[in-house]
Amino acid sequence: MLAFNDEPAVYQGAKCYVTYGVMGHLDPKQLPSKSQPWATLTSQDFVHRADLIIPQEVSESIQGKLFKTSIGPEYKRVVLSLHDILTGDFFTEYIKKGDVVMLSEGRRGIDNVFALRRGRLTMFLDKETYERAGLVGKPDGAKGNRGTRPRWIVEFDLTAPSMFPGKKGFDRLVYASKNALADPITWLFCNVSTTVPNPDPLSRHSPVSYTCNPSISEVINAMMPSLSPSASFLSSDGRDDFEDFSTSVYEWLSLIRLRSPRVEVGDQIDPYLSRYNIPEGGGEGKVCKISWQGFLGPSWSRQTLIDVLIALPHKAWFSFSTTTFSKGLTGGNAECTILRPPNSSGEYLMWEVKDHE
Repeated sequence: MLAFNDEPAVYQGAKCYVTYGVMGHLDPKQLPSKSQPWATLTSQDFVHRADLIIPQEVSESIQGKLFKTSIGPEYKRVVLSLHDILTGDFFTEYIKKGDVVMLSEGRRGIDNVFALRRGRLTMFLDKETYERAGLVGKPDGAKGNRGTRPRWIVEFDLTAPSMFPGKKGFDRLVYASKNALADPITWLFCNVSTTVPNPDPLSRHSPVSYTCNPSISEVINAMMPSLSPSASFLSSDGRDDFEDFSTSVYEWLSLIRLRSPRVEVGDQIDPYLSRYNIPEGGGEGKVCKISWQGFLGPSWSRQTLIDVLIALPHKAWFSFSTTTFSKGLTGGNAECTILRPPNSSGEYLMWEVKDHE
C-alpha cells in the first residue's frame, strides 16, 4: 500500500492510499468480507453515491444482467426520537435481532448528529448537550484542533448483553433520551438484513420510502490512458513510476465520473485554462457510467461488485467507486475506487481517500 501524501500530519487534509493486489476465488454462496478489496467496501459507514465505469461494448450486456431481474436499493426517511429507537419493538426487532444503518440529519461539527451501524450508536454532541445528558464520552477531534466550541463523541454498543432494561448503563442512556436528547429527529434508514419484521415497528412512524434507481449516462468517446501497470512498476525499484501511473489513472477515472470534457476525443481547451494531458498508451475508447445515489448500505456495495464481476466478461476492465456522506465542517468524504485492468487474471488496483482527523 502506498500513500500519496508525505507532508507532516499537521498540514495534511485528505490522504489517498493505493493498493495493488489479486482477488481470491469468488464463491457467490460464501460472500467475502475479510480480504481486500471487500474489507474496505464493508468498512465504509454511510455510502451516498456509487459509480460504475465500463466499456461501451459490454454495457448492454451488464445492464440486462444487473437491472432487469432486480430493483435498485431501497431506503427510508423517517422522524424518530432517540427514545423511540431504544425502546419497544423497534429496539428488539431492528437492533437486537436485525441489522440496520441509520444516520440523522445535521452537520457534524455544527449540529448534534447521531449514527447507528452494526448495532453501535454514535452521538456527536456539543458541550451543552453532552453535559445535560450526563453520559461518558471523549473529545471530538485532535487536542488543540476542536475549534472554539468543544464537542464530544459518545458511543454505545447496543448489541452488548449489558444493553437491556434494568442494566445501569442502558437505563442511563434511556433516561438521557427522554430528557436531554428527547427531540424528534429526521433519519435516513436502511435495513441491511434480508428480512423485515412482521408487523413492522417502523410503519407506525409513517416512513417515506425511496428507491435508488441507476442513472445511465450517455456514451463518452474518451481518450484513454493505459490501465494496466507495467511489471517494472511493481518491483522494489519502481515505486515512483507506480505512484505516477496510479495517480494519473485515478485522475482520469475521476474526470470520467465528473463527465469532464477534458477526457473527450477532440477536446481543444486553451492550455491557459487547463493544463491537463491524458497519459499516452491507451488510444481512444467509448465508455459508459452507471450511477446510484441515495442512502446505500456497505453490504449493497459488496454485493454490487460481486454482481459486476460475475456479469462482465473475464477480460473486460471496469471501475467501481463508492463515496460516503460528508463529514465535518470541511465537507470531506471517504471514497473507495476499485479498478480491474483489461486482460487481467484477478489483479486489481484500489484507491482509498480518507480524511485526516
